[in-house]
Amino acid sequence: MYAIKSTLPDTTLKIVGEALQGALVDLIDLSLVAKQTHWNVVGARFRSVHLQLDEVVETARGHSDTVAERASALGLSPDGRSATVASGTGIEKAPEGWQQDSQAIRTMVDALGTVIARMRERMNEVGEVDSVTEDIFIDLLKDLEKHHWMFQAENGS
Repeated sequence: MYAIKSTLPDTTLKIVGEALQGALVDLIDLSLVAKQTHWNVVGARFRSVHLQLDEVVETARGHSDTVAERASALGLSPDGRSATVASGTGIEKAPEGWQQDSQAIRTMVDALGTVIARMRERMNEVGEVDSVTEDIFIDLLKDLEKHHWMFQAENGS
């Protein structure tokens, strides 16, 4: 069996690995929740919300690839399988069926808020041991917080 050797000490690798795996799970689920909402949004603001949701999907997918590749570079096998995502996500289940635009926005404000809080915890944990991984979290938080702000502004909430 082939293994990639990490340049990080084992104790650091454990902290970084758990943070990266948790981030990967949340980002994959965020992209799924946003896409589910994208397919089911209705209402007067359909078009603007529909387009915003695709931006979240693009952001989450891009950052999930960065997070997974960082794990791989450190010798950790990223796990983005559906069962792993379902059991490890911190995001509430996406509502079933059609969602009025205002409900779709609330869904995303809540999902983004949850992910942002969890990412901040991870950023703080890895910041103490690995500034390279911390930088990845800083970058993704900047993008997630921008989406969070824009959805809140859309609904006036």
